[in-house]
Amino acid sequence: MAKEQQTQGRRQGVPLQGTPIFASPRPESGSIPRRSPPERRREQPPAPVPIEEAQVEQLQVQGLYIISVAARILEMHPQTLRKYERLGLVQPSRTVGMLRLYSQEDIEKLRLIKHLVEELGLNLAGVEVALHVFQRLLAMRRRMLIEMEAEAMRQALAQEMEALFRLLDLPEP
Repeated sequence: MAKEQQTQGRRQGVPLQGTPIFASPRPESGSIPRRSPPERRREQPPAPVPIEEAQVEQLQVQGLYIISVAARILEMHPQTLRKYERLGLVQPSRTVGMLRLYSQEDIEKLRLIKHLVEELGLNLAGVEVALHVFQRLLAMRRRMLIEMEAEAMRQALAQEMEALFRLLDLPEP
């Protein structure tokens, strides 16, 4: 008999033991009451943050790849990339979660390492020496270009000064 009453109650749409927690009261007129929109606050835009040199350098780095993508680009096994990192041949940056991120410069360096190993037959000790020599050559080249630019600037400045002296009819010192 109790079972019959429970079933009857369900058929009529009456809850068995009161209103469930998640049920909302229905309006009798059939219209849905509307809430007034929440007041919107006008948020002021954040003040511009000055960018430091380290941040600018970080913004200029483009093309960051996780290890699996870098391995596919280079056609190398990810374990090989980890080995090169352990040996100090390449230092990928890391995310907060410690994922390796390879920049475009890292990819180029790894291509050079791959060339040295596969094409020239160097072992990893030889690769390390070759990379150090290569880095020193690049540094010398940069210094040479800077010196050449400085010399060209000195010559241009001297010519401009001579032209100004002649323009003003001043004797050159």
